[in-house]
Amino acid sequence: MNVLIVGGAGYIGSHCVRQVAAAGHRPVVIDNLVFGHRAAVAPGVPFYDVNLGDEAAVGKILADEKIDIVMHFAAYAYVGESVHDPLKYYFNNVVATLGLLRAMLAKGVKKFVFSSTCATYGIPEKMPLVETMPQAPINPYGQTKLDVENALKALALAHGLGFAAFRYFNAAGAAGDGSIGEDHAPETHLIPLAIDAATGRGPALQVFGDDYPTPDGTCLRDYVHVDDLSRAHIAVFPKLEKPGAALFYNLGTGTPTSVREVLQAVEKVTGKKVPCAGAPRRAGDPPALYADSSKAKTELGWKVKYNDIESIVATAWKWHSAHPDGF
Repeated sequence: MNVLIVGGAGYIGSHCVRQVAAAGHRPVVIDNLVFGHRAAVAPGVPFYDVNLGDEAAVGKILADEKIDIVMHFAAYAYVGESVHDPLKYYFNNVVATLGLLRAMLAKGVKKFVFSSTCATYGIPEKMPLVETMPQAPINPYGQTKLDVENALKALALAHGLGFAAFRYFNAAGAAGDGSIGEDHAPETHLIPLAIDAATGRGPALQVFGDDYPTPDGTCLRDYVHVDDLSRAHIAVFPKLEKPGAALFYNLGTGTPTSVREVLQAVEKVTGKKVPCAGAPRRAGDPPALYADSSKAKTELGWKVKYNDIESIVATAWKWHSAHPDGF
C-alpha cells in the first residue's frame, strides 16, 4: 500500500518509515521539520515539507501519491510546555489533526493509524493499565490526544473511517543498525539524558524523587523499543479494511523499570558512570506506569523483540556513540 506518514522525519515516525518499507509497502512522508530531521528520512522516500493543517496541500499529496492509509506522528509532545502554552497544543494536536482528517475524507482515504499515549489515562488507580480503564488526562498534552481519540470514534460512526489508536508508554532506543535514533531539542527522555551525562556531553542527571512507594524509591516506567512500536502499526493494517473499525491498543512491554535500573543499564552498556543528583518529585508524576499489552499481542500477533532495558539501551548507545551531535 501507499502509506502517508505524517511526522515521518521525527523520532518514532522515521523509524516507522523504515519498518513500513521493510514490510513491502511504499512510504511517503509529510513533515514541517519543526522537530523532525530531513536526514532521518530514508533515501528515496518521497518527502513533502508541508504543515499538517494545510488541507489543500495535504489533499493534493493524498491524491497525487494515491495514498491508501495515513499514519499520524506529528503531535507536539512536551507535557510541561502543554501546561504553559495549551493553545499551541490544541491548535497543532487537535485543530490541525482535524484538518488532516477532513482532507482524508474529502479524498476518500478512510484508513488511519494514530499515535496516542498512556497520558490519556492520567494517574491510574491500579496497574497494569488496560485499554478499558478510565481516561482522565491531567495535562493538555494528554487531553489533546484523548480529544482526537473521541473525534476518531465519531468519524468512524459518521463516515466509516477505520482507525487504530495506539497508546504508547515510554518509546526508547534506536534503529538496530545505528543509522537513525533520538535527537530532540530540548531532550527530555531519560535514556539519552543519561547517556549525555555519562559521556560528559550533558549535565549530571536529575533524579526526580527517590521516595516513591517502589522497590528502590524511583519511578517505574514501561520502556518499549521504537522499532517494536513501529511493527505494531503495520500489523494493524489488515484490520482497517473493515469500514468503521475503531481500535485501541496499549503498546508497552509490560515490564516496569525504575529510573535507577535504567541508569544501571546505561552504565553497564557504556562502561561509564552516570553522574546524577536527587531532585524533588515532579507534580503529577505517578509512582508507576506500565502496560497490559495482551490485546495487541492477541489481536495483532504483535511480538516484542527488545524485551529488556539493557537491549534497548544498547541500541540507543550505538546511535549516540556514532552520532554524538545527532543528525
